[in-house]
Amino acid sequence: MRKKNPRIARIDQVKISREGEIAIIEYVDPSFMTVRFKIGPNLAEMTDEAVLLLFNQCTVASMRNRDELAPYVAVEIPPGSPQVLESSETENGWVPRGNVLRCVISDGGGDEFMQPIIYVDDQEFSWEDFGKMLCTYAGWGMRIVFVCEDELEVNPKIVVRESKD
Repeated sequence: MRKKNPRIARIDQVKISREGEIAIIEYVDPSFMTVRFKIGPNLAEMTDEAVLLLFNQCTVASMRNRDELAPYVAVEIPPGSPQVLESSETENGWVPRGNVLRCVISDGGGDEFMQPIIYVDDQEFSWEDFGKMLCTYAGWGMRIVFVCEDELEVNPKIVVRESKD
């Protein structure tokens, strides 16, 4: 079962632990997902209450931002410009610049332990690192449209119906 997205919490509703510069916020209610909240070097001096206050402020800001975006318009970075940036703020070091990623899937060589390799522009991502980068959008939904490799910039017509399998 999919866990619920994080929400504003009181100190008695969470357990907070630390891994270096990352606060792990685990809800007492197991139906909510655990959050890895990167704070930085100041985390070592922060109380659990201060960590939770900062997390709650970010949660409120995210909710406000989402509400102010209506109607939502997904930003696609133009071809020729980098779609992802290296960032020391994320666990795997990469973040999407926009809300649309044009990607190419490789089967990783086809060995018995086949794991896909994802290419964004010319940058190669393991399945694990691509997943970590997608965590930038944790709490969002995602639609995947498969197109030919040479038509990544084309938005195909989409028909909603049962598959003819």
